[in-house]
Amino acid sequence: MPENQTIEWKESWHDDYLEWICGYANAYGGTLYIGKNDNGDVIGLNDKDRKKLLEIIPNKITDTMGIVTDVNLLYEDDLQYIEIIVDKYPSLISYHGKYFYRSGSTMRTITGKELDKALLKSQGRTWDGMPIPKLKVED
Repeated sequence: MPENQTIEWKESWHDDYLEWICGYANAYGGTLYIGKNDNGDVIGLNDKDRKKLLEIIPNKITDTMGIVTDVNLLYEDDLQYIEIIVDKYPSLISYHGKYFYRSGSTMRTITGKELDKALLKSQGRTWDGMPIPKLKVED
């Protein structure tokens, strides 16, 4: 199965992948695998990294975004890798004050009009239903 909008493979963990987790939460959800190469082959994690990551990843996600994800240890032959399953959230999630969105196989920062639209959509509203200050029905 190739990488796509809901699947991403990484050989090792870097904290900037928290942006990807945020993007999944704001898009359709998704799964991030740590310990797989770009072809999806398991390359594994060493014991020290694995133990550390299983402890720090869930805490970093909750501490920085206030969401909970499933962080699972998986095995293929004698190799171990980590699966991070992110659900789609009904409201927009931010990471360090920025909003990210997974589109295709890329991560995008949502800003400006896109952010306005996404915030309204998450509330079940549209731009034409928003009040305009100092404007009356008679106008």
